[in-house]
Amino acid sequence: MPVVLREARDTLVPDMAGPHGPLPPLMLALTVLTGLVDAFSYLLLGHVFVANMTGNVVFMGFALAGAPGFSLLASAVALVSFSAGALVGGVAVHLARAHRGRQLQHALLAETSFVAAALIVTLVSGEPYTGGVRFALIALLGLGLGLQNAAVRALAVPDLTTTVLTLTITGTVADSRLAKGPGSRAGRRVLSAAAMLAGAFVGALAVLNGHPSLPLLLSAVLLAAVSTAATLLARSDAPWTKPPAGR
Repeated sequence: MPVVLREARDTLVPDMAGPHGPLPPLMLALTVLTGLVDAFSYLLLGHVFVANMTGNVVFMGFALAGAPGFSLLASAVALVSFSAGALVGGVAVHLARAHRGRQLQHALLAETSFVAAALIVTLVSGEPYTGGVRFALIALLGLGLGLQNAAVRALAVPDLTTTVLTLTITGTVADSRLAKGPGSRAGRRVLSAAAMLAGAFVGALAVLNGHPSLPLLLSAVLLAAVSTAATLLARSDAPWTKPPAGR
């Protein structure tokens, strides 16, 4: 079997006795979620991301320069909300620092509540999402994705950050044999990019076909499934549950 396919297989069906146990496929599921929520926020909340903060910093620069279609306030609300979520997530994962399954469980249960609240807002308010409704959605989703990122950072599964793909893509090329590197782990890295692409595609397809709440509904269902898995994994005492060295 080619190395790339073997790496992809090992990510989707990991060795339960390995250093990260069942975490890789769960990280891929959360990467799909990132694509879903950012498709919703960018297309319906006015050129703002709730998961990828690099984009918001760039958008703030655009807004300051007077570029049409970009809101300094919306990007700032996303940044502040995301940071607040990361703070709460940091507390949650540090309280459960001895067990990676519990770290994931605590963060995802909180994230699910925020995404579910955002879904309810969309259903109650109806489209278009403007004024206070718009900022409430940005805040709720920013809080949820900040929580997710805090947990993912603590879990430290290589190449599966669930949001940042720039370094992942760079590593795929820079570490390749063609670049005289040690090996690109392309199977896992390509899966990560494909997962975000799939989430963004499905989210955009739903929005463009008149189903604005569907990306958040799918996100809530996905989070419920991953949270259930994390709750079951929180009972495990396998080696992967121990935090990585230095964490």
